Amino acid sequence: MLAALASVGLAAPADAQPATFAAPSIPRAEYAARRAAVLARVDSGVVLVAGARDPVVHWPPFYQLPAFRYLTGYLLPDATLVMIKRAGTTRGVLFVPPTNLRTALYDGRVTDPPTLSRETGLDVRYIAQLDALLDSLAATALPWLPVTDAQANEFTSRDSLTFLRSLVRRRRMQHPTLAVRDGTPLVDWHRAKKSQAEEAVLRRAVAVSDSGHVAAMKAIRPGLTEYQVQAEMEYAFRRLGGDRPGYASIVGTGSNSTLLHYDAGERVLKAGEVILMDVAVQLEGYSADVTRTVPVTGRYTPEQRAVYEIVLESQKAFERQIKPGTPSAIPNDSARRVLIAGMQRLKLIEAADATFDAPDGLCPVRPWIRKDGEPCPQWYLFSYHGYSHGIGLDVHDPSQFSDRPARTYEEGDVFTIEPGLYVRRDALANLPDTPRNRAFIASVRAAVAKYADTGVRIEDDYRVTPTGVERLSQAPREVRDIEALMRRSQP
Repeated sequence: MLAALASVGLAAPADAQPATFAAPSIPRAEYAARRAAVLARVDSGVVLVAGARDPVVHWPPFYQLPAFRYLTGYLLPDATLVMIKRAGTTRGVLFVPPTNLRTALYDGRVTDPPTLSRETGLDVRYIAQLDALLDSLAATALPWLPVTDAQANEFTSRDSLTFLRSLVRRRRMQHPTLAVRDGTPLVDWHRAKKSQAEEAVLRRAVAVSDSGHVAAMKAIRPGLTEYQVQAEMEYAFRRLGGDRPGYASIVGTGSNSTLLHYDAGERVLKAGEVILMDVAVQLEGYSADVTRTVPVTGRYTPEQRAVYEIVLESQKAFERQIKPGTPSAIPNDSARRVLIAGMQRLKLIEAADATFDAPDGLCPVRPWIRKDGEPCPQWYLFSYHGYSHGIGLDVHDPSQFSDRPARTYEEGDVFTIEPGLYVRRDALANLPDTPRNRAFIASVRAAVAKYADTGVRIEDDYRVTPTGVERLSQAPREVRDIEALMRRSQP
């Protein structure tokens, strides 16, 4: 591949890795094993996996879709993997666009099927041959199993215009009897359990993310902007070898700390406020996910500390429940009970089982929130997200406790624990004017004002061990440790 680069006038360093293939921390043989494992779960059929399309803008830069990268390690755009199993025989074909010598002078992208075949262990062909193979396969009785090519699985239902969906839709119009079923669970089943090589990469990503959080804690002081804090963190990521932020960096102070996915980063840090930093790195395609909430002045106020310690104890309650075979509902319930008891102690809610009349669209029907037709619990007004998810090639990666039927934590799970408590200044505004709500507002108004604009989330990354759980992220999280670090750093 490097020789091919030189042939079009694109010299590469002698020790450079081929630009088309994933970094070597994941052994190349592991990609072949992953494909074989997926096909082992198929009686017969055609598994279709599309890579990301070439972006039409120069920023953000191209990065590969998780499922496609998981199965191929191939990092250039506009590729498609076709895996076929028929009568016990398997075959994999990777289709790639040909090299455009003019654009290669700009981006260095060179595709060479013989070289790619040696790198990937796949039959590699140019993309112009894809239609002919798909037409021949559509004429057989083999079912098709397309794997979603939405940017992340959680957006699949809202993204109907992807390359692969359009491709399958056209074939079904031409072949009405073509059987199609979702192939995404096949891949997710295997992505859920991380290999030793994946765990090693994730450990490095977590360690780099920790360094970014420590750098931010040392830099934070009144008068800085949220984007300057973000810059400190992202500089540390790149300096230590990270690819990019693992997701849109969330750095919010004051009222912005109560917004779950706030990413504008424009506000000035003020004394007496907290700053919530949900920021982590992607390294070799794998993303960590770490959140810390710290005081702008380096010392929590009594009110901030009260909220913070409730969230920290909730996280620890979740940790204590984890071991192989634990149903996912058990640690979630433990963490939620701690949060609810804390809210009751702070007088943010009237009672653990107290409810309010929510406006339409605010309070979803979920097993852990409420049943259909029931009023919304008061605690939901201050803690409104889940507490755990897998991490990996996607920051919300498949996990055994969420993507397998048993829904139990098992060895090989690498995941977050991230409880949060958010007291928005306007939390009681715009509630329907009902007798129940009037009583609720009168009871908690003073507490909401007391803790207003304090949003606290503490998020760490973990792996399940044979006997329990290991916390991977080690950025300071105890009040005394955060205050000690910031006290040493502030003038």
